[in-house]
Amino acid sequence: MNYLFTSESVSEGHPDKVADQISDALLDEFLAYDSNSKVACETLVTTGQVVLAGEVKSDAYVDLMDVARRVINRIGYTKSAYKFDGDSCGVFSAIHEQSADINRGVEREDEMNQGAGDQGMMFGYASNETDNYMPLSLDLSHLLLIELAAIRREGKEMTYLRPDSKSQVTIEYNEDNVPVRVHTIVISTQHDEFIVPTEQTHEAQMVADEKMLSIIFEDVKNILIPRVIAKLPERLKALFDDKLILHVNPTGKFVIGGPHGDTGLTGRKIIVDTYGGKGGHGGGAFSGKDPSKVDRSAAYAARHIAKNLVAAGVSDEVLVQVSYAIGVAQPVSIYVNTYGKSHVALSDAEIASRIGAIFDMRPKAIEKRLKLRNPIYEETAAYGHMGRKPCTVVKTFSSKYFPKPVVREVELFTWEKLDYVDAVKEAFGL
Repeated sequence: MNYLFTSESVSEGHPDKVADQISDALLDEFLAYDSNSKVACETLVTTGQVVLAGEVKSDAYVDLMDVARRVINRIGYTKSAYKFDGDSCGVFSAIHEQSADINRGVEREDEMNQGAGDQGMMFGYASNETDNYMPLSLDLSHLLLIELAAIRREGKEMTYLRPDSKSQVTIEYNEDNVPVRVHTIVISTQHDEFIVPTEQTHEAQMVADEKMLSIIFEDVKNILIPRVIAKLPERLKALFDDKLILHVNPTGKFVIGGPHGDTGLTGRKIIVDTYGGKGGHGGGAFSGKDPSKVDRSAAYAARHIAKNLVAAGVSDEVLVQVSYAIGVAQPVSIYVNTYGKSHVALSDAEIASRIGAIFDMRPKAIEKRLKLRNPIYEETAAYGHMGRKPCTVVKTFSSKYFPKPVVREVELFTWEKLDYVDAVKEAFGL
């Protein structure tokens, strides 16, 4: 019997994602001026207010307020009508120095023996159902909102769009766990009140709201979804049919949104950030944390392992778990689940035992292998940390506290590179 699986995504303007992006922008700023910075910063956003909190150990001095305002404006909160905009919101900082007890447990005379910044377990997942080895339901959820944001910034169609939005995609699978069709799409998007009631009555307001909803529904159906489908490979285009169920702004009007409509906090979208409910998650958030925190770096490394194992043909689907003890360099455990889809004559335990010989999972080795001591994190903080396209970019950081801008060429999403496929094939005789 066929079954359904669902994932969701949220836009860069969702309040939790606004918080994530501010936290990661602050991290980037510290790393740009001091690559050895230790950072764990959290952000709260609400009506007209940003609160920054956390711990930092760095030789750099960062204008926290300026960074937060830049991010908010870049996202698109630039109008007072939103009750939250980059130029006028208050920014309060409660960031202080990192605990010496934690730092003592992490740093070592030999940097390669650097201990894990915390205990915990991290997961990496990959599947060959999409070209980027991600679950299809999550991949489409992200693509819908990336395209919606592109339409908003172009300003030619759907000109009523505001920054806050959410998506949800349900995929129908057959008994062989193969996607057969896109079953349901849900889009909720914040918008201007672009149709006003003819008179100040409840009935007139309902009529105006229904007209707005009708226009938004038709635009999502006839503009957004066709633009997304056009960018898909043929095998995925074929999954869309006339039986698709589409829900747009199911509650009706969505004018009040963003941090004014809902308080946002760093780290509240960990499933959106990873695999949309497929695989597993250890519970640790990513944004605002430097790579000594294995919540982040080891999760990236586990994704790197899983993706390269699938790409090398070890299995059609792989889940990798790694765990650490705070202050200890070597992982406590490595676990692999191939869901019965392995193509090698080895048990999952035997596959796990070979991973350590291919991938050095000590925290400092992960930092070096994936080049994580660079300002690469603001780009990760919306539309998922996994499944993104690795690329090299030039980033410029300017501060009134430094005489010259810092220009850095950095690699983004290094954990998505398929640079270990040959080593995996050799290790598994493929």
